[in-house]
Amino acid sequence: MASPRLETYCCPNRDAATQLVLTFQPEVFCGVCIGSASISLLLSILQLLPKQGQSSRKMQKASSSTTILLFISVCDLLGDLGIIFRSAVWIGFPDFIANISVVNGTDVLPSAFCVGSAMWIQLLYSAGFWWLFCYAVDSYLVVRRSAGLSTIVLYHMMTWGLAILLCVEGIAMLYYPSVASCENGLQHAIPHYITTYAPLLLVLVANPILFRRTVTGVASLLKGRQGIYTENERRLGTEIQIRFFKIMLVFIICWSSNIINESLLFYLEMQPDINGNPLKNVRNAALITWIIMGVLNPMQGFLFTLAFYGWTGWKLNLKWQKREIPWESMSTSAVADNGYPSAVGSSVNYQSNIHNSKKTTIASSQQTDEALSMLSEGNTISDDRLSRNSPIYQGW
Repeated sequence: MASPRLETYCCPNRDAATQLVLTFQPEVFCGVCIGSASISLLLSILQLLPKQGQSSRKMQKASSSTTILLFISVCDLLGDLGIIFRSAVWIGFPDFIANISVVNGTDVLPSAFCVGSAMWIQLLYSAGFWWLFCYAVDSYLVVRRSAGLSTIVLYHMMTWGLAILLCVEGIAMLYYPSVASCENGLQHAIPHYITTYAPLLLVLVANPILFRRTVTGVASLLKGRQGIYTENERRLGTEIQIRFFKIMLVFIICWSSNIINESLLFYLEMQPDINGNPLKNVRNAALITWIIMGVLNPMQGFLFTLAFYGWTGWKLNLKWQKREIPWESMSTSAVADNGYPSAVGSSVNYQSNIHNSKKTTIASSQQTDEALSMLSEGNTISDDRLSRNSPIYQGW
């Protein structure tokens, strides 16, 4: 699981609230983390591998939206690996972990492992949050016709730059002047918690607003594509709206327990004695949400693949051929690369005018279809509907 308490535990003079959760049944908790992360890792890889019966069209150039979805999955997979490695060491080498608590110890390897593994997990999940925010921004820009593959460079700079900057800044403040002699007090730890939860809260607040604006823009695109708003267009708009809803639902389910747990631990830290009987229910609630975090945080990767692509099935296609993989764009724009049927007429000028008019109409409709296809990546039904409704499909 991902929590700023993992980094705080690396300080020998850690606070009582951090000590409470991280020393509560550590073998059981780490076993839960390993099980959840392993299941999520295996099922996510299964989701992303090519399956039998998928389209055998040549691989197309991926859109920025498909690239973002891929990087979200990659961050989750690498984060799961970090959780598995850290939890396995925690269970397998208890004496090694016990040296983390030694004040002024001479062995720096336990502290290095504690800090390194915690930073690895925090950095990757933080990057995943930034990529998810970029996905919402890109979806909005696609509808506004101002996004493209060139923007993916900016997304990389923003995502990895901000994730590394916030992670390093928070760690530097937490471990000042050194890991062996961290300063006490909430004022010293608060910057670290802010840099950890800032991207998470950004997604919770900004993504629903951006998704809502995108859905409104999609409705306008569908109405303007053919001048009418049929049942097919209404259904496609609903599918895109449901897709955004599922993404936010998965995110809230996986990370709401972190916010609740952190609030409870902060409340305990402000009490003079967290072991008092009046705080028993608060301590139990903190421990329960701590275990829930160990289950839900690693499962985000697999649940996101379900929200992105749906269930892709069990039958793998391991033949070494270039085939369209689940995260590749399902856009039908490749049809436009083929020649248009030419009409035979007696008037060359008249035919030329008709051809140019149709070509303009096709280009405009194709641009709209590509924008809608980017928002419905992995949804074969939606993509087929776009193909059937496009002027190219109808025989232009």
